[in-house]
Amino acid sequence: MSDASTWPGVIDLQFLGRPGRIAAGAIQTPAGALVVDPGPASCLPALVGGLAGLGIAPRDLHGLLLTHIHLDHGGAAGALVRQYPHVKVYVHPRGAPHLLDPAKLLASAARLYGDQMDRLWGEFAAVPAANLVVPADGDGLDFGGARFDVAYTAGHASHHACYRDRRSGVVYAGDTGGIRVGPSAYVLPPTPPPDIDVRAWQESVARLRAWEPSGVFVTHFGLYRDAGAHFDALSRELEAWDELAGTILADVPAGSRASAFIESVRERVRQRVTAEEAESYRDSMSLEDCWTGLERYWQKQR
Repeated sequence: MSDASTWPGVIDLQFLGRPGRIAAGAIQTPAGALVVDPGPASCLPALVGGLAGLGIAPRDLHGLLLTHIHLDHGGAAGALVRQYPHVKVYVHPRGAPHLLDPAKLLASAARLYGDQMDRLWGEFAAVPAANLVVPADGDGLDFGGARFDVAYTAGHASHHACYRDRRSGVVYAGDTGGIRVGPSAYVLPPTPPPDIDVRAWQESVARLRAWEPSGVFVTHFGLYRDAGAHFDALSRELEAWDELAGTILADVPAGSRASAFIESVRERVRQRVTAEEAESYRDSMSLEDCWTGLERYWQKQR
């Protein structure tokens, strides 16, 4: 087994045949390999191939650490467990019922994606109860002596959790850690509905920062070693988006609010990244969905 400092392995899941969209993290432990956010089932061949490239066979897998159950993060969990029944799935308690019975989650997603569901995400299979592990907030997970800390990190999703590998100091931040493209220092906060909570998100970021991580792994996309600067950038942008949403709701007619938000954010991104990076950020997250999530949050606060 390689030294912990050489992990995680970053597996590009080549979502829809495009690089740099969804990353799975692979970590070796004495108890077996872990995968953080295995992605959707539509990307299973890329995941298995990526694991093989790191010298990890399916029989070597111990478990999946899910940051949350959105289809692009945890959709492949059930299909993996069906193929490899020894694999454990670690998940927030609010996410576990949807893995046991995904009908409600899939019905909600189908309203959004319609007949594109299978092309985008593939099968979202249920996970048997015997394979589920639901750690508590603040728990320490032990994988043959490799210790991982668990933190519940609401904000992007109420059922979000993050993990820290104590050996390497890397934090696996899912979408709590935002979206970052290539070498850019800009971090975009994905704010889709239904349960965005900006205040809770800022508290979650502060909690991850308090871990003093040596790096941050984000599903969109990859490992960054400047964790402090990363979280600073995310916190600033989240605050800016929150203020922008409040201004738009106060000053812009209802029919023009979404377009006003989208153009304002696109201009912010253009000022901070290269033209090529701006295009990648544009593809990484629907700003229409981001506006819908923030608008819902502001309405709930009122």
